[in-house]
Amino acid sequence: MKNILIIEDDPSIAAVERDFLEINGFSAAIAADGETGLKEALSGEYDLILLDLQLPGMDGYEICRRVRKSLDIPILMVSARIEEIDKVRGLGLGADDYISKPFSPTELVARVKANLAQYERPRMRAARTALSEEIKIDNLRINVQARRVYVDGKEIEYTNKEYELLLFLMSNPEVVFSKETLYDRIWGEDVHGDLKTVAVHINRLREKVEKDPANPAHIETVWGAGYRFKI
Repeated sequence: MKNILIIEDDPSIAAVERDFLEINGFSAAIAADGETGLKEALSGEYDLILLDLQLPGMDGYEICRRVRKSLDIPILMVSARIEEIDKVRGLGLGADDYISKPFSPTELVARVKANLAQYERPRMRAARTALSEEIKIDNLRINVQARRVYVDGKEIEYTNKEYELLLFLMSNPEVVFSKETLYDRIWGEDVHGDLKTVAVHINRLREKVEKDPANPAHIETVWGAGYRFKI
């Protein structure tokens, strides 16, 4: 049974989230403020975090930043703040997905399932495919078994979604993928989300692996079509 941490100060919303998760076979715990939420999140007892942005004591952005430094688990931000800058900031700090209030509980559960499945997918994919132990293109190298990424011989830090996106693109060089296809492959086929998520992660990858992110040599935008990894 997967264990979900709900960090939410509105008791009615937290209760709805917990009830629907438990109905669908999850175990769920609630933290009603930022400090408690961070402590619980860092305990290592949870498989996924549902994180509100506006919390007493410590906001969701700070919690996300601190958790991401220590743990590689899905973080789904849930907030009434729907401005694009809020989504970009949250994803930029390492959140995996963003759900706007008010939301459908069914959609929430679907997003939770999709993100959990995506985190489990690397091991399943490794067993199904014949990926080599290492993928190297120009100055970029991925040690697949160790899940380590190197740029010019220096290891870089990444989120799980960034790693999966880079691995997928480098495993399929010169192939153009639409935002819809990338979202389906990386975030999960059974849920339709905000395609801006793809663009944010592409930009973050460029900042980490490209010498000149504004003029990328590898992660190329094909206008009107999508993205490709250029050799």
